[in-house]
Amino acid sequence: MTLGEKIKDYRLRAKLSQEQLAHKLSVSRQAITKWENDKGMPDIQNLQYLAKLFDVSIDSLINDPEDIATIVVKEDINIDSYQIKGKCRSKYDAVVHEKYQQAKAIFPLIRRKKLNFAQEVVDFIVQPGVLHTADAFNDMSSYYLVEDTNKQLLVQVTKNTIEGRELTKRFEGKKMVVDGHLYRKATYQIL
Repeated sequence: MTLGEKIKDYRLRAKLSQEQLAHKLSVSRQAITKWENDKGMPDIQNLQYLAKLFDVSIDSLINDPEDIATIVVKEDINIDSYQIKGKCRSKYDAVVHEKYQQAKAIFPLIRRKKLNFAQEVVDFIVQPGVLHTADAFNDMSSYYLVEDTNKQLLVQVTKNTIEGRELTKRFEGKKMVVDGHLYRKATYQIL
């Protein structure tokens, strides 16, 4: 469902006309028409107003709900209490290996922010890779794809926690986009 379709759907659920919604947001009716037909997009301030008006998150407005994973388990850990052994190449690998011993397969993932066109241009002009580097420093976690009998988990490991989220779409092939990030399988497998 596109952003425009969602805006129209929420507007109709709220029993508002385009004119009434335009009045509440202090924009023209034509702006609402453009948004609903995906000919234009609301700015961030109007997205915030729409989310508040319809009592939904901005994330649910702009993301496809099928792409959003749900949290399955979050557990506190101490990374220093794990030892590297077997096919594990780091303590983070060891954490996932121990927590998901019954899994069919565990793949380490390389995470990269999925840039939009404008961000790609800025990244190229400023210094290729600078936005990816900044994103990597903001999130020093390790990521894994854990395959179980009937589900796949996207697992994030930090120094203090391990969090597993069930994927709503199957991770097929070598890469997949989830929640605005591109995940690519590493060249080795833990399990």
